[in-house]
Amino acid sequence: MPLRIGYVREHFSSPLLQFAEADGGKTFTLVECPSGTGQLIGRLEKDEIDVAIALTDPLISGIAKGSTAYKLVGSYVTTPLNWAVITGKDAPYNSIADLKGTTIGISRYGSGSQTMAYVMALQQGWPTNELQFKVNNDIRGLIDSVNDGSTSAFMWEWFTTKPFVDAGECRFIGSVPTPWPSWLIAAHPTRAPTSELKPFLDTLSTYVRAFDAPEKRAADDVAFIKDKFGYPEEDIKAWLKTVGYPQTCAEIPRQVILDTLDVLHKAGFVQRPEGGFDVGLFVNTDIASLV
Repeated sequence: MPLRIGYVREHFSSPLLQFAEADGGKTFTLVECPSGTGQLIGRLEKDEIDVAIALTDPLISGIAKGSTAYKLVGSYVTTPLNWAVITGKDAPYNSIADLKGTTIGISRYGSGSQTMAYVMALQQGWPTNELQFKVNNDIRGLIDSVNDGSTSAFMWEWFTTKPFVDAGECRFIGSVPTPWPSWLIAAHPTRAPTSELKPFLDTLSTYVRAFDAPEKRAADDVAFIKDKFGYPEEDIKAWLKTVGYPQTCAEIPRQVILDTLDVLHKAGFVQRPEGGFDVGLFVNTDIASLV
């Protein structure tokens, strides 16, 4: 049975989409999760997917909070994610500082939109235990929420949100880049066998390296993203200048896990156990190398 790969259909997924087109469903099928990483983790828990390509911070915090539905098996994007802070088109908020004490929209509890709200609060010096959230599922629900006033703002990836801002549906009032590389790969410990997962990661690595090549970035990548996502060329080129991919997907830097846990602990999102975190508990080392 082909591996079920959960993903978010955004420009970051382009190498995965290219691999899927070539594979034709023989070794894996894609399962779209438009609500983001919170939905991906939920689907891993419910046996709806076997593998998730998802945001670093919710994956790591989920394991830190005791989830046994997955372990980390690889890296996907090595650069930070630029989270835009977005408010309603007529909302009274004009800067991140204006959001103190208000209700922030999130897609789901445990999602990147929630963990990054903690990071934003940490940067602003706000008490993180006083943060208030409202769940709005996906970007459509989040935009509706900031415009009907039930939330003050939400956080979502900059270029994914930009078309809505350009259309006048909402406004950017700031951004918060992640203090860690943005995307990792996780898999259920038994439903994604090593014999299938290792070849998947090895071949994904070849598509990632091809997409990351300078000559592809100059033309082919732009054309692919424009065709698949309809973004303006200038936005695609601007994004390509900011993104980096690993040479091999089956490696995870130990420091990425430690640094992410350190920030999430300082933000009050995870609690450090006595004696500190054991990085080995976060990774399936039969699949991925800790480097």
